[in-house]
Amino acid sequence: MVKAIALFSGGLDSMLAAELVRRQNIEVLCLTFTTPFFNSQKAQAAAKLLNLPLSIEDITVEHLKMLKSPRYGYGRNMNPCIDCHTLMLKIAGKKMKETGFDFIITGEVLGQRPMSQNKQSIYVVAKNSGYADHILRPLSAKLLDPIEAERDKIIDRSQLLSIQGRGRKDQIKLAAAFGIKDYAPPAGGCLLTDPLFTRRLRDLFSHQEDHDIHDLDLLKYGRHFRTDGQGKIIVGRNNFDNEKIREFSADDDLVLFMADFPGPHVVIPHGNISLLPLAAALCVRYSDAPNDLEAEVVCLHKNLSEIIKTKAAAKEDCERWII
Repeated sequence: MVKAIALFSGGLDSMLAAELVRRQNIEVLCLTFTTPFFNSQKAQAAAKLLNLPLSIEDITVEHLKMLKSPRYGYGRNMNPCIDCHTLMLKIAGKKMKETGFDFIITGEVLGQRPMSQNKQSIYVVAKNSGYADHILRPLSAKLLDPIEAERDKIIDRSQLLSIQGRGRKDQIKLAAAFGIKDYAPPAGGCLLTDPLFTRRLRDLFSHQEDHDIHDLDLLKYGRHFRTDGQGKIIVGRNNFDNEKIREFSADDDLVLFMADFPGPHVVIPHGNISLLPLAAALCVRYSDAPNDLEAEVVCLHKNLSEIIKTKAAAKEDCERWII
């Protein structure tokens, strides 16, 4: 039986591409990836809806290496779309060869995204992946050169499509014809397109060469402060942030919280003791304690605790230090 691996984000385009190929009696395995910047939740929900098998691979190490110096640069923020797509197709191609699959499917639509889905970018990505003659884009296949699977008649090119542009009418109509009613809205999901997150990421890359996964996870939560090139302090904004800060704090981090008033959880990643007075003052500033009075802050480090008495940090300092 003919078999194909579908790069599967869980968005409508990837769902349609996979279903279009499956309807030619081809076995489809969906493949999705995770990093600290995107997860597999949408793909899992979509694969379940289509009743398709899904393989999930964590590509954090390879992705971070690429992210720090992408050959084709970034989009509007820190999204290295061309290099990211190339990396994913390289990994999918390797899996295809190792597991005896015949070709790769993507949900890309020609002209849908100006940077990564124009004809030149699609060609560059395919060539640099090393698997150009094995990458099928079913939704726009008739607008592109046939790949090996089409030339060898193991997939019927006449049943593929010629969708192009940023409109969604053709996809919505096809989804209705396939009986696909539940699907996620387009775009979104990658934190590298988020201006606030990428500002924090750039700051991390520029100040800390030895960052780890927990540093990347903490970028998603709270307010982030850095003073004069020193280490960083993270202050929870709400209960959700506080829970996540507790969840992702490492053993060597310093964690602070208010002793007698509702307030944030604060973390000093990697336990920079010199930042303790400032972190305590920030904890008081964003708590319900009176700003003009000293309050008690509990500091935890490696199962040891101490109480720090301090006033709130000045508002103008907070504004100056925030990332």
